[in-house]
Amino acid sequence: MAMSDRVWIVEDDASLRWVMEEALGDAGRAVRSFPDAESFRAALADEQPGLVVMDVRLPGQDGLGELEWLAQHWPALPVLLITAQTDLDMAVTAYERGAFEYLPKPFDLDEFTALVDRGLQAKQGETAASPARADAAGSRLVGESPAMQDVFRTIGRLSRSEMSVLITGQSGTGKELVARALHENSPRASGPFVAVNTAAIPAELLESELFGHERGAFTGAVGRRAGRFEQARGGTLFLDEIGDMPAALQTRLLRVLSEGEYYRVGGHEPIRTDVRVLAATHQDLGRRVAEGDFREDLYHRLDVIRIHIPPLAERPEDISRLAEHLLARAAEETGLPARRFTKKALTALKQRPWRGNVRELMNLCRRVTVMSPTATVDADGLPAPELGADDPSGEQDWTAALKDWAEQAHAEGRVGLADQATTQLEATLLDWALEKTSGHKQQAARLLGWGRNTLTRKLRRH
Repeated sequence: MAMSDRVWIVEDDASLRWVMEEALGDAGRAVRSFPDAESFRAALADEQPGLVVMDVRLPGQDGLGELEWLAQHWPALPVLLITAQTDLDMAVTAYERGAFEYLPKPFDLDEFTALVDRGLQAKQGETAASPARADAAGSRLVGESPAMQDVFRTIGRLSRSEMSVLITGQSGTGKELVARALHENSPRASGPFVAVNTAAIPAELLESELFGHERGAFTGAVGRRAGRFEQARGGTLFLDEIGDMPAALQTRLLRVLSEGEYYRVGGHEPIRTDVRVLAATHQDLGRRVAEGDFREDLYHRLDVIRIHIPPLAERPEDISRLAEHLLARAAEETGLPARRFTKKALTALKQRPWRGNVRELMNLCRRVTVMSPTATVDADGLPAPELGADDPSGEQDWTAALKDWAEQAHAEGRVGLADQATTQLEATLLDWALEKTSGHKQQAARLLGWGRNTLTRKLRRH
């Protein structure tokens, strides 16, 4: 067997080393193993394998340091990094230091052998490393599920790219967090990140919001104003809810993306763009294209790479770590002591439908932090599920959910249900309206049918 087909394993855990050896042996691969980086380097002086499987944690030298050393001396040697660390920082660092792929523990042996086979076929030079950045956004994105690991891998692979990315997923799943992570782990990380919720801005104002305007361009334009494309120069422009963009603006956005320049409203001098555009939607853009509601050419321009974020209910294995992370964040925001969920509480959380996704869990953690009289929160101390959570399918019967909640509360002997439900309903609608309008109180009040003073008063109350 040629040396290019041989696999070397660098792993200090003898039992795991044996399992990987057996799996690769059964797949017809010749394997050689090393318990530490020192013996591995000594063997490299005499021969070179086709691929290296390396653990991040090694005695003496850690796997990331060894990976960087390999990228300098053997840049064409594919390295599959295995790690117990499953966050975004590790994914980005692995790719930037030169790994062709990383695999979180515990892993499926079939997936392991398939990755090894893919690595053996990797072309020379594809694994060259680039300098790592220290200020990654991994602390904001949390998840251990296979779906979130795929998200982390994609962000890591794109860390040296400025490609357009379309982020899809239900409302509240964290699409803007993914966009920020793509920006903060990109060549444009030192530039600004500017987010625009296109659904929250009236159609007649959106053009000026994006491209700016000259003085006198329309009634109320008392001076020149820079648009979001100018504000994001050298960085990233994130267009949230792109599926709601009016047809006329779709045409203008396509022209800007195609030609790389635009005009302010009322302007005559072209302005060159210098931004990376990321877009997000909770809608099926392919279906909207088929129905004639979204330009097909713009769709393909935006959908170069796609990242899909699954609903929280489909990845319950992420809830424990997410809850811990969000409780800590809520404590930091409020200045109150951090709360902790019991095992029973976490079990109850994993059984919820989570129609509002991560945003709903964030709201729950905030309320628990403020309202819980004890540091430890059990299942009976959890707030009822949110009544106004988004349901992208449009099939949620929220009145039936309200009845179920009332029935459960009655069975637990609770009273004063109307006040509790009204308080939670108002808080949920406030969260939703402010999210939709990017914090613009007057627009949020209009969405809810309230006056500005009413909205301000309810914000103070909640």
